[in-house]
Amino acid sequence: MSRVIDVKRIFRAMKYSIDGLKIATTNQVSFRLELILGSLLIPIAIWLGKNGLEMALMISVLILVLIVELINSAIEATVDRIGSDDNALSKHAKDLGSSAVFVSLINVPLVWSLIIFI
Repeated sequence: MSRVIDVKRIFRAMKYSIDGLKIATTNQVSFRLELILGSLLIPIAIWLGKNGLEMALMISVLILVLIVELINSAIEATVDRIGSDDNALSKHAKDLGSSAVFVSLINVPLVWSLIIFI
């Protein structure tokens, strides 16, 4: 059985991804700040990294922050869609998403410090 690559499906998926990035950039202040910070730190990572592996690690932790922020924003949008009333599970979901972003942010100086100082 041969598989045919569905080019239209690939382009639709790419369009949805780009739409998501536009939404995050337009509506999410945290994402914008992390995007700006990442844009400033990527050249520094390239300058400070002694080899490709170090540069890749330093850049990947910055990209990880953006990924986690996007997932957190999706969780928040879903919870907000369900309802705006006070609900313990809704609070837990939002707090857990926020905690994931926080942990990913803590990971950046940890990884960078290990690479730069050790």
